[in-house]
Amino acid sequence: MINKNSIIHQDAQVSSTAQIGPYVVIGPNVKIGANVVIHSHVNISGDTSIDDDCKIFPFASIGNDPQDLKYRGEKTKLVIGKNNVIREYVTINPGTEGGGGITEIGNNCLFMISSHIAHDCKIGNNVVIANNVPIGGHGIIEDDVIIGGNAAVHQFTRVGKMAMIGGMTGVTSDVIPYGLSLGNRNYLDGINLIGLRRKKIPNKDILTLTSAYKEIFKTNHLNENLKKLNGDFKNNKLVNEVVDFILKDKKRPICTPFIK
Repeated sequence: MINKNSIIHQDAQVSSTAQIGPYVVIGPNVKIGANVVIHSHVNISGDTSIDDDCKIFPFASIGNDPQDLKYRGEKTKLVIGKNNVIREYVTINPGTEGGGGITEIGNNCLFMISSHIAHDCKIGNNVVIANNVPIGGHGIIEDDVIIGGNAAVHQFTRVGKMAMIGGMTGVTSDVIPYGLSLGNRNYLDGINLIGLRRKKIPNKDILTLTSAYKEIFKTNHLNENLKKLNGDFKNNKLVNEVVDFILKDKKRPICTPFIK
C-alpha cells in the first residue's frame, strides 16, 4: 500500500507488497523489495536497493550524497540486504569512486536511532549498531558485531566477527574477531565470552581461543607472538580467524590490551 501523500518517482521500482507511509520521498533509481515497510517522512535517493522485509522508521535518510569532500556526483551505489531494521534519523550513504563505489549492508541488522553508516562501508549480517553511533567511511563491520551506544568507529577501521564494542568507545584501532573492546581510545579487554556462549560455541573451542588470546597478546610484539603459536592453536577455527584477521592488513593498527 502506498500512501497518497508520498512522493515516488515514476521510474522507481517498488514492490506491490511494500507499505509506504505519508510524506515518504523515493527517487528514480531506487529499488524497494517485497514486504518492505517505510514509515512516514523517510527520504530514499541515489542508486539504492533495499531488499525484502526491511523496516525503515521516520526521518531516516537513505542513499543521499556521501559526506566526502572528494565526492563530485559520480554514480555510486548503496545495497541493503534483507530483514534490516533502520530506526529514526539513521543516515546511510552510498559509496564513492575512491572507495570502490558501493556501500553494502548485509541481512538481519539493527541500526538504532541516529546511527550513521558512511560512504564505502561494508556491514555484515546480524549486526547491531546502537543509538548515536557513526561508522566512518570505508569501515568494515563483520558478522554478529554489537556496537554500544555513543561509540564512534574511525574511518577505515575493521571490527572482526562477533566482536563487542562498549558504549562511548572511540574505535581507532582494528578489533579482532570475538574481541571485547572498551575505552576513550579503544583497548582490548578480553574475549566476548557472552557472545560466544549465545552462539552456542562449544566450551572446548572457547577455552582454546582464550588460551590463544593470552599467547597472542602476551607482549606487544604481535608478529613474534603469532609465530610462536603451537599446532594445537592452529587447528582451531576461531583462532585461525583471529590470526588471519591480524595478518590481512598489516598497515592497520590492531587493538591490543596494552593501553597507550
